Amino acid sequence: MTNTAFKRTTLALGLALMAPLAAWSQVSISVGIAPPPLPYYAQPPIPGDGYIWTPGYWAWDAGDNDYVWVPGTWVQPPGVGLLWTPGYWGFLNGGYGWHRGYWGHNVGYYGGINYGYGYGGHGYAGGRWDSGHFRYNTAVNNIPQGRVHDVYRGSMTPRATHQESFNGGASHYRSQPTVSERRFEGAQHNEPTHEQAEHETRAISMPEQRMGNNHGMPQTAATQHPGGFGEPQVEHARQAPPMRGNPGAGRPMGNPGGHAGGGGRPEGDHR
Repeated sequence: MTNTAFKRTTLALGLALMAPLAAWSQVSISVGIAPPPLPYYAQPPIPGDGYIWTPGYWAWDAGDNDYVWVPGTWVQPPGVGLLWTPGYWGFLNGGYGWHRGYWGHNVGYYGGINYGYGYGGHGYAGGRWDSGHFRYNTAVNNIPQGRVHDVYRGSMTPRATHQESFNGGASHYRSQPTVSERRFEGAQHNEPTHEQAEHETRAISMPEQRMGNNHGMPQTAATQHPGGFGEPQVEHARQAPPMRGNPGAGRPMGNPGGHAGGGGRPEGDHR
């Protein structure tokens, strides 16, 4: 990836802690070239109770004019009852804008993009809060036997048939926010945690995470902890298996290789 090809104007906007919709719905960065497709990868096993999965994404580094893969990782939320709304790229007026992710009491709009592991395009099927404790859906999470006890087996997200990482433009993802998602976005939000910010900063500093070097197959696609690039449980990008006649059959589908409760692989997630 050359600097000429990726020389684009970027716009950074300030995002504040506990900001309302007016701030969080704005584009934080605008780039003139589409982000790469989402890589296919397995979910590392959950480190312990209380963590919530946050999917990986392509960030833009204006300094090097290149996209950088920020690995998916398990994160401890900044408060009880909070859920993660992933960030997403959206095409508008000839540019690709990045809408930053946030924490809130409900999951808002994230472009309708199937990030996998419970983030199938709308809402979150990976778990739910119950009386101050988070319960995990073993159908879409890598939950080794005995590591987390508050679990259930619920529905699973079908494996995505498209790998685009943005909404609108030439993407197959074109859904608009639902009434509920608009209402959720209007509530107060928490910005990404310090660990999440450091995780992105660390990814940007690593040459092997850059699209120009990895050609869409990042060396570290997912980590067990934020910033855990050198940990034994890191997952690398892999070639996606071909889709079958029944997208709900076989493994993995929504989780490329993530584990189910008891050490098996989930059947219905993919990134």
